[in-house]
Amino acid sequence: MKRTTSLTISTALVCGLALAASAAAAQKAQAPTAHHRTGQTSTTHMSKPTGSSFRGVAKKLDTTPEAMQTAYSAAKAANPKLTHGQFIAANMLAHNLGDKNSSITTDAILDGLKSGKSIGQTLQGLGLSATDAKAAERQADKDVRAANQKQKS
Repeated sequence: MKRTTSLTISTALVCGLALAASAAAAQKAQAPTAHHRTGQTSTTHMSKPTGSSFRGVAKKLDTTPEAMQTAYSAAKAANPKLTHGQFIAANMLAHNLGDKNSSITTDAILDGLKSGKSIGQTLQGLGLSATDAKAAERQADKDVRAANQKQKS
């Protein structure tokens, strides 16, 4: 009798575990994710900027949003850590400083970022003083904000 009781308990335990596992799997399959319930897109789907996110800056830089998007995609492929903001800053800085210092180009700034330097360190490596680099970054930031604000108006 002891053998039969042990076999019955083992069978009941296995069946109970199988039932619990299948119920949990069914419940998980039916539960919608948070962004489906609210109708919102998660931020991971929005991490890739669209051409329209370059509209104001592109006009200021005398190019098109599509050209900026293509250039950003290529730069991002070369440096996966590159952010949208860094890319815009590199372009604006090159636009603002390129006439005064021919070594300051978008590619030179992007290469500095790719090597692990900050924008300020890169600008210093291209011949600016720390003070001038900081002032140039501030001016580029103001220019980007103004270009984006003008585009919204």
